[in-house]
Amino acid sequence: MLSLHPRSLEYRVTIMLTLRRGTRIACSSLVLFALASATAHAQSRDLPRTAAGKPDMNGIWQALGNAHWDIEPHTARPALAMQPGPVVPVPASEVLALGAVGSVPSGYGVVVGGQIPYLPEAATRRDENREQWLDRDPEIKCYLPGVPRATYMPFPFQLFQSDTHVAITYEYATAFREIYLEDPGEPQVDSWMGQSFGTWDGDTFVVRVNGMLGEAWLDRAGNFTGYGTTVTERYTMISPDHIMYEAEIENPETFTEPWTIRMPLYRNIDPNARLGQFKCVEFVEELMYGHLRKNPIRGNGS
Repeated sequence: MLSLHPRSLEYRVTIMLTLRRGTRIACSSLVLFALASATAHAQSRDLPRTAAGKPDMNGIWQALGNAHWDIEPHTARPALAMQPGPVVPVPASEVLALGAVGSVPSGYGVVVGGQIPYLPEAATRRDENREQWLDRDPEIKCYLPGVPRATYMPFPFQLFQSDTHVAITYEYATAFREIYLEDPGEPQVDSWMGQSFGTWDGDTFVVRVNGMLGEAWLDRAGNFTGYGTTVTERYTMISPDHIMYEAEIENPETFTEPWTIRMPLYRNIDPNARLGQFKCVEFVEELMYGHLRKNPIRGNGS
C-alpha cells in the first residue's frame, strides 16, 4: 500500500475521495432502503382486497420449479429408481423405457438453509424410501398428497376466499381442504390432508395444519415428515399475482429442529383458466389390483 505524508497534497486528495465515496455509499444505501420501503408500501397498497380489507387471494395458483422432484438442492440424474449396471448404476427396468421422461431435472431447492435436519434414523428411512421409490411413493398410487406437498406438485390449485370461509381445491386427485377460521379444537380423526385452522397476521394468512396420517411424502425423492407433524403455512401476497408461500415443519420424532420451505406461487392470469379433472384413482387400479386377475397382465407389478 502506498504511504503518504499527512501534509502532502496526495494525502489530502485521498482522504477527500474516501470521504466522498463513503458519502455516496451511505446515500446509496439510504436510497435503496427508501426504494424498498416504498415498493413494499406500494405492493401492500395495490393488493386486491376483500370487503374486510384482507388481501384477496381468490384465483388459480401454481408453483413453478422442480421441488416436486426433490425439495432439497439436487443435480440432474438418470432416474429416481436405479439398478446396478455393468459399469455404473442405470435406471430401473420399470422406468428404463421412459428414457429422458423418467429422468430427474436439477433443482436449486426450496428448503431454507438447504438441508432437512433429519434425525439419524429418519435419514436412514428417507434413503430407503428413495431406493424403493416405485413401491413407496404415495403419489404413484394416487393417495392424497398431504400438506405441504399439495402446494408444489406440478398441478394448479384454486383458492376460494371470503371474509367468513376459505377453502383450497387441488387438481391432483381432486384433493380439498376447508380452512377453519374459528379454532375447531383437536382433529376428530387423522387424515391425509389433516385439519387446517387459519388466522390473519396483518396481511399474512397463517394456517396451522395437524391431524395428518404421516404417510404422505414431501416429494418424489423420499423426503417425509412422519406421524405427529405440525405444519404452519404462511401465505403472503407480494403483488396482485404473486404469493410468497412458507411452510414450517415440526416433528421432534423425525427432525432435530423445526425447518421451513419457501417459494413463490404464481396466479394463472389466463381468462380461460380452469382446474382440470385428474381423478387418478382409476389410472392406478391395474397397478394396485391387477395381480388379483385370474390371468394377470404382464407388467402390472405382480
